[in-house]
Amino acid sequence: MLLQSLWNWMQGYSALLGSPFFPVFFSLSVYLLFCLPFVALDTLSSKVPWIRRFKIHNNSTVSWATMKSCLALALYNHVVYIFPVTILHCYWRSGGTAQPEAPGIFTLLRDVLGCLLLFDFQYFVWHLLHHKVPWLYRTFHKVHHTYTSTSALTTEHSGAWETLSLGFFAGINPLLLQCHPLTEMAFYVLNIWLSVEDHCGYDFPWATHRLVPFGLYGGAPHHDLHHLRFRSNYAPYFTHWDRLFGTLLTHDEDSR
Repeated sequence: MLLQSLWNWMQGYSALLGSPFFPVFFSLSVYLLFCLPFVALDTLSSKVPWIRRFKIHNNSTVSWATMKSCLALALYNHVVYIFPVTILHCYWRSGGTAQPEAPGIFTLLRDVLGCLLLFDFQYFVWHLLHHKVPWLYRTFHKVHHTYTSTSALTTEHSGAWETLSLGFFAGINPLLLQCHPLTEMAFYVLNIWLSVEDHCGYDFPWATHRLVPFGLYGGAPHHDLHHLRFRSNYAPYFTHWDRLFGTLLTHDEDSR
């Protein structure tokens, strides 16, 4: 009932949602909205000990220069690279059949999880290759490793090839799994949140990796170790691929 009401409301803005401007505006707005609380925490952490206790690196600070550099690159990538691609994407998908019915909640959750698991695998393979092949790392991925201590705005501090590759994975997966447009949007929002949380530099008691049992999800500490050590934890979210390939590193193992 709730999903159907939401979908009926969204269909009233079909012209806006189908505009090539909307995906860029949507992804950038959601990204900045998710980054904003962490930017506020980074700003206050040097003065508020309670905040600092949750930082993965207690003594690290995020300068305004770093924030401005990361924000400028994210804006540049969205305007110069993502926007032209969304125009082609909208043209390619134009003329699709409208769907009057919203997906059921179980279908939506199943398909979002399917997209997330598929993205996790794709990024793991891409990421592993771009660390194991020196030319790929130097040419494409090194930009993302400019900062060894992560913060929310470093999430999209990457070059054109990385931005377009990950955008392609995120965009193609709902099509491969034949997801409903509402499911597709839910996946995009969740994927952006998890990516920002991965880079936020904080380990809160309510963080996603603490809510998912059995160490199946790595979260911010998992990805922070990747930026710190470079040769481990290549999967963005879940830990099973790193376990299978012997590239998983935990904080306990790192401190030995």
